[in-house]
Amino acid sequence: MQAHDDLTLLTDACYAAGEIAQRFFKSDPEVWDKGGDAGPVTEADLAVDAMLRDKLCTARPDYGWLSEETEDDPARLTQEKLFIADPIDGTRAFIEGNSHWAHSIAIACGGQVTHAAVYLPVKDLMFTASLGAGAWLNGDPIKPSDREQTQGACVLASKANFKEEFWPGGFPGIRRSFRSSLAYRLCLVAQGAFDGMLTLRPTWEWDIAAGVLIVSEAGGCVTDQKGNPAAFNNPHPTLNGIVATNPHIHSSLIQGLTGT
Repeated sequence: MQAHDDLTLLTDACYAAGEIAQRFFKSDPEVWDKGGDAGPVTEADLAVDAMLRDKLCTARPDYGWLSEETEDDPARLTQEKLFIADPIDGTRAFIEGNSHWAHSIAIACGGQVTHAAVYLPVKDLMFTASLGAGAWLNGDPIKPSDREQTQGACVLASKANFKEEFWPGGFPGIRRSFRSSLAYRLCLVAQGAFDGMLTLRPTWEWDIAAGVLIVSEAGGCVTDQKGNPAAFNNPHPTLNGIVATNPHIHSSLIQGLTGT
């Protein structure tokens, strides 16, 4: 019962976040630059963060908390379970009035994500997953693409990731597309709309925790850029990039990135 209740808690929180965020969307919200190449934050991000922390931590007071918009508390490292939240993933898209932004919330236990929800309010798309129970979009099961050829595969990534210097094993001839939200990119791979996604920069846990479980439960492959499994609740909450694909092209991309 607790497992089912945890996923319901996440989806309810996402819907509540959407109601708050859409009040600010296309309404000229106040924006600040966080500095240090951390990007912008809006009053909507902060309002959603405050609601999520109150709602989720009140419901599960024994869970830790990690969020992009909350000062990190090292106490989370001592807690077996924690919430990992990005109040608005794709803040730049939100500011620009683009629909490709999402609320991303996960629960991790012992370093592994066990429940996940990613919600795009403007599109009314709710992606969910629980460990061992599959991945879903608005209640329907999803699965990755079945493309077997790496050459010509369509991969979501920023342009910088296609530079030759990142591919000591040779660039695999993939095509590039882009969406602002890393969480949404992962979900698009999980539902088979694209063959893969990657980012080679140090990647914050809150951007990808929910999406990583959604991809893996859909039947895709997801690792860091060296091919290592994704582990969460790290002292410095980042991963060494992320590579998520359908089950057929992952090894080829990792070979290109590592040269082995």
